[in-house]
Amino acid sequence: MSLTAKENIRSIIFITIGIFSASFGLKGFLIPNHFIDGGVTGISLLISFSSELPLSVWIFIINVPFIILAFSQISRPFAIKTLIAIAGLSLVLATVNYPVITHDKLLIAIFGGLFLGAGVGFSVRGGGVLDGTEILALYIWRKSEATIGDMILIFNVIIFSCAVFILGIEPALYSILTYIAASRTIDYLVEGVEEYTGITIISEKSSKVKRILMIKFGRGITIFKGKRSMIGKKAELEGVADMDMIFTIVTKLEISKVKKLVNEVDKNAFIYCVPISNTKGGVLKKRPLSE
Repeated sequence: MSLTAKENIRSIIFITIGIFSASFGLKGFLIPNHFIDGGVTGISLLISFSSELPLSVWIFIINVPFIILAFSQISRPFAIKTLIAIAGLSLVLATVNYPVITHDKLLIAIFGGLFLGAGVGFSVRGGGVLDGTEILALYIWRKSEATIGDMILIFNVIIFSCAVFILGIEPALYSILTYIAASRTIDYLVEGVEEYTGITIISEKSSKVKRILMIKFGRGITIFKGKRSMIGKKAELEGVADMDMIFTIVTKLEISKVKKLVNEVDKNAFIYCVPISNTKGGVLKKRPLSE
């Protein structure tokens, strides 16, 4: 089987899981209790609560312009996968019956958001999205200086403000909890334990540290030239010394392994980590997320 065929099968599996997870979150938790989420899904829920057409119809109709935008501004494969994901979600919402799990408002907010967020996250893993808000935010981000996060935040502030007037203050507040739970679930599924982390190592034995990282860890490194200065009498004796600062990018699962390898060489090495939100190129571990 070719690599492209394997990637397509994986995309279909992820998107399918995403569709059923999101529809379970909607029909098992949110819809029966008049809760909403953010984005296009939230708009669709608000309109469906006050109209005769079901959510399955509104989700597809409202997402159509964003799918067209994805075709023209992002990429054809992404737009096709997004169309399949949204059409599949609409179909499952219209044809599959789910039991109402609970009427406890806190449980609805948490678990409804969890299953809905998981659905979006798995769909992103499959190379598409279940909500057109991300497509619009990406388009505006390319045209302005605002970040994607800023755009999505503005959209959702408007949506939840409308929810206050349509649903009432309490359901709107619980819906914000639903959105937070969904967002955190999406972040974990898309990034999760494979989120990239930058590690900087400062060691007097930098040459040995470099060697062990490249040989035993098999990861590319970057060397920064720095100067080391001491405090007090030791500074007067040693002055300012040149030294190498080692930088590499790993996943969360690999942080402990790097620290262990460095500790074998220099127990006094100074190590600090920072999260990396986006990377491209270089010798990096390839994520399973479809490109």
